[in-house]
Amino acid sequence: MSDLIKSCERWAKWALLPPVGAAAIRGIARSMRFETRSHEAVDTLYREGRHIILAFWHAQQLMIPFGYRGAGAHVLISRHGDGEIIARIIARFGHGAVRGSSTRGGAGALRALIKLGRSGRDVVVTPDGPKGPRHVAKLGVIHLAKATGLPIVPLAFACSKKNSLRAGTTTWSRFRFRKACFSTEIRYGSHAKAMRPHWKRRAWSSR
Repeated sequence: MSDLIKSCERWAKWALLPPVGAAAIRGIARSMRFETRSHEAVDTLYREGRHIILAFWHAQQLMIPFGYRGAGAHVLISRHGDGEIIARIIARFGHGAVRGSSTRGGAGALRALIKLGRSGRDVVVTPDGPKGPRHVAKLGVIHLAKATGLPIVPLAFACSKKNSLRAGTTTWSRFRFRKACFSTEIRYGSHAKAMRPHWKRRAWSSR
């Protein structure tokens, strides 16, 4: 009986939470006004038909679908039970999942990401991983860049609440909008360095 209950709970989580989660993320995004910085080099890569390794800190993934400028990517997600929920949420934004982490299935996941990168796909990783240390990049993203030849594009997100008038919205609006900012900077495999947090007025910029 306990196995049946666990199966029902798992089904409920996997069936119900992804659509609710995706709807909540879209709702939060609609409450923000987005600004993107330093994206010109990334746009140039896409115009040339090239692809990227997108990298962002583990705690910033919520709004990343709205900062990503490509047409669809494969995201490294852990094999933990909650990872299945995340994989199903990102599928609703048009992205695939590669399951694995530094503690479980990491080697196979890295091989899968290399294969995808070499075949002309964007791949996405969180260099500091779910277990940290926070904002300390592991070497996996460097190995991935060297094996695929793809540039590493760190993407960072931050937001601040501003009065709608000061933020430049129309004068009749009584809503308070969050000013959201994305920041990117391209790194190439042999020259890539571990990302370190650096605060700029409204944006996290990885340098």
